[in-house]
Amino acid sequence: MFDFEATKSVADITRVQAATRPDAIATSFKDRVTTFRALDEIANRIANALIGMGVKPDDRVAVYAANSDHYIALFFGCVKARATLVGVNARLAPPEVAYVLDDSKAKVFLVGQHFYGPAAQALVHATNKPATLALDGGHEHWQGLTEWYGAASATEPGLPCLPDDDVIQLYTSGTTGLPKGVQITNQNYMAFFEHGIGAEWAKYEAGEAVLIAMPMFHVAGINSAILAVAQGAKAVVLEQVDPVEILRLMQVEKIAHAFVVPAVINVLIQVNAKIPTDFSALKRMYYGASPIAEDLLLLAQKTFGCSFTQLYGMTESLGAGTYLPPEAHDPARGKLRSCGIAWPGFEIECRRDDGSVCAVGEVGEIAMRSATIMKGYFNRPDATASTVKDGWLYTGDAGFFDDEGYLYIHDRVKDMIVTGGENVYPAEVENAVFGHPAVADVAVIGVPDEKWGEAVKAIVVLKPGEQADPADIIAWTKGRIAGYKVPKSVDFAVELPRNPSGKILRRELREPYWAGHTRRVA
Repeated sequence: MFDFEATKSVADITRVQAATRPDAIATSFKDRVTTFRALDEIANRIANALIGMGVKPDDRVAVYAANSDHYIALFFGCVKARATLVGVNARLAPPEVAYVLDDSKAKVFLVGQHFYGPAAQALVHATNKPATLALDGGHEHWQGLTEWYGAASATEPGLPCLPDDDVIQLYTSGTTGLPKGVQITNQNYMAFFEHGIGAEWAKYEAGEAVLIAMPMFHVAGINSAILAVAQGAKAVVLEQVDPVEILRLMQVEKIAHAFVVPAVINVLIQVNAKIPTDFSALKRMYYGASPIAEDLLLLAQKTFGCSFTQLYGMTESLGAGTYLPPEAHDPARGKLRSCGIAWPGFEIECRRDDGSVCAVGEVGEIAMRSATIMKGYFNRPDATASTVKDGWLYTGDAGFFDDEGYLYIHDRVKDMIVTGGENVYPAEVENAVFGHPAVADVAVIGVPDEKWGEAVKAIVVLKPGEQADPADIIAWTKGRIAGYKVPKSVDFAVELPRNPSGKILRRELREPYWAGHTRRVA
């Protein structure tokens, strides 16, 4: 359970749980288990090691790694040092990682073993050269994590965790095509706990097993881990999404709660058909990042036999916003296409272009206000001001409410593509494709995809006299940007539709691909 009386800040979480259930298992990763007492001690050592390196309050500590129990310990260690953990998307290409290192001004760079090579390349590209540590050891030049913090004191650092302290910085794409660091504060998380755990849907019982399968450089993944530790539950950490391993853990670890994206639910159902799994311990499955097809959801309910909760939010809102509760998943309610009702403590409106509030059933841009809304984009006051106005976060999604207060996503106001839970901004992909010697013009859009929700498609205009096929374009783009951003398909056009100011009319390009779909986003 979460002790609201004793837990006044994020830094208190491991202290409180270590005092309450010291010998209970806090994290399980592969063959390694860590008790709450040990986790609190490791967090202290990490904090003291950071302070000993000269890390000051508000300094950034970047982590470029797959999921592991180390990730969780680093989060709490950074909080105790009043430093800010920066989650680096493990799927980024080295030049993109270099951009994050420079933008965040990271003082320390912790790298997982699968990324030693790409990290070294990123450091060549980066202007900022942070002190670098090998998360899993075994590196010729970088000190190993456990050796590093093992030499530090296990004494509580005793630094205050102030309400406005940035505890984590996660990167999301923006209107310039370059990622922006979303600053999430201590008070954001305290509000998240109040509205999520207090509203029961995110409440875990002490000792229950919670699957951490989504990457912790994403808000949903790190939130799942923090919610588990904060309530005395056992965080069962999966290094990466592996359907066979997920099903094994569900049975062996008796997983009670799991958050996965719809694409993973689909694969789990397919694998379970060949490897039947006992889901009797599973209480609830949470899903989000992209809505789920009705047929898939009905099949999932039949397969897993547990309750379901859909979550809709943004990194900028700490993943919070609306939730579709278990009772609304009854097909008879007619709410399966909805992303749910507002969280407690949230105001959510659909707004017209002039800022006025839409009527029931009228489509407008979704705006939300709550205490979980980010402090801002790191060192980007203009971008912050254009996204958060008078405390209202403008999501870039278009939607409408029904007469019962259920929100429905209709379309995307901005051009963001969401594929398999990953955000892709067209400008990033277009910049990569433009370099191809045969390309005169390009527009990138998201098109329906049964597995991933949306797939990245490039529509290319070739230079006069030049030739290229889709495979050429796709091969050119690989290596320049992360794999999930690379176009899955390429179409050719004589010209691209543009408005009088020259802006590409993406909605016009998208229309033929989304025709017949009741919802125009994945």
